[in-house]
Parts: sequence; C-alpha cells; structure tokens
Amino acid sequence: MYLAKVVGSVVCTVKQDTLHGQPLLWIQPLDSSGADRGAAIVAVDPLGLGPGEHCYYITAREASLTLYETFAAVDAGIVGKVDRVDLVEGGSWS
Repeated sequence: MYLAKVVGSVVCTVKQDTLHGQPLLWIQPLDSSGADRGAAIVAVDPLGLGPGEHCYYITAREASLTLYETFAAVDAGIVGKVDRVDLVEGGSWS
C-alpha cells in the first residue's frame, strides 16, 4: 500500500462497463514526509474522497479487488482515507 493525496477528478464520457458508476481520481503519490513521489496517477475511488484528502492505495491486479466487479481494468485502487500520519521521529503531517 502507498500514500497519496487526491489532486483532482477524472471525467469520462465513455467507460468500460465494469467501471460504470465508479469515480476516477487523480492522486499524487507521497513519501513518508508528505513530499511528492513521482508523477500523479489515476485511481478508482470506491470511497468517495475529494480533492485535498489523503488516502492509501494499492496497484497492479489487486487494485480491481477494491470494486464489487473484480474483473475490471484498473491499475490503482483507493482502499482507505488517511486522517493522520505519525512518524517515529516524533513529527507528523496531515
């Protein structure tokens, strides 16, 4: 699982049938300090998150397990909302 921040939404006029009704979001992967890690990616969002919220997500074949219809073509899926991150060094970010 990886950390990310929701940076926007993706609007599609046509989707694969297995993704019908499933929102897609732009998410920016983050490292443990909250800094950007790589480029933003698109993830399916079964939870209903919004811009600025933090989440954790999974990738590869397991990403489709976030959906009711598990035979869907997705590369990343959001599995939870992050309210706070506490670092071992005593710092935190949210």
